[in-house]
Amino acid sequence: MPNTSKDTIYRFLRSPYGKIIGLKLKKKKYAQKRTKVTLLKDRRFIDKRPEIIDQRSRVGDLEADFIVSGKNGKGVLLVAIERKLRATFLEIIHQVTIDEVHNAFVEIQKRFSEMKTLTLDNDILFQMHKTLEKILGIKIYFCHPYHSWEKGSVENVNKFIRKYIPKGSNLANYDKEYIVWLEKKCNERYMKCLKYATPQEKLNEYSKKKSKYKKTA
Repeated sequence: MPNTSKDTIYRFLRSPYGKIIGLKLKKKKYAQKRTKVTLLKDRRFIDKRPEIIDQRSRVGDLEADFIVSGKNGKGVLLVAIERKLRATFLEIIHQVTIDEVHNAFVEIQKRFSEMKTLTLDNDILFQMHKTLEKILGIKIYFCHPYHSWEKGSVENVNKFIRKYIPKGSNLANYDKEYIVWLEKKCNERYMKCLKYATPQEKLNEYSKKKSKYKKTA
């Protein structure tokens, strides 16, 4: 139908017949999402997470997520945030593989050795989560599928990051130097939940306390 106008196509899509096609496409898309989620075996879900994590009463429990490139872009940004201190850790991943994701978490752990747990979404890049647990020596918990609000801390920092890496961006264009600068930017925000201190100040305060404790032990 080479001569069919745009208005005719829209009228058809709004008709009962067009709505049936749209419903079938939605069902197919949902089925594809469900297939991806089922590839993540033996997950430990968030409702099994100890209460101490929910209360943010200790340091070392992180949430993590990805900021992804636009349609024609490459790469992802791994975003991790410590729940109590609200400290953010960023790692750019230009070659997106499960191994590189694991390496990015290792780099974060080198900079923040207090990591005890991770709370993640159901991204297919986490399908080797049992291996990642062994590499990091921690426990991993998963949000329920399509419940992104269960990791609200990292979702909030993602919104802040989007001011500097807008949606649709090609992450291949962002180098390590820029990501280091952006991480610093995240950690220098004054936050009401920290009584208007910054995550960096809280991180420094925790490091001093830990160092003092080691000296007196």
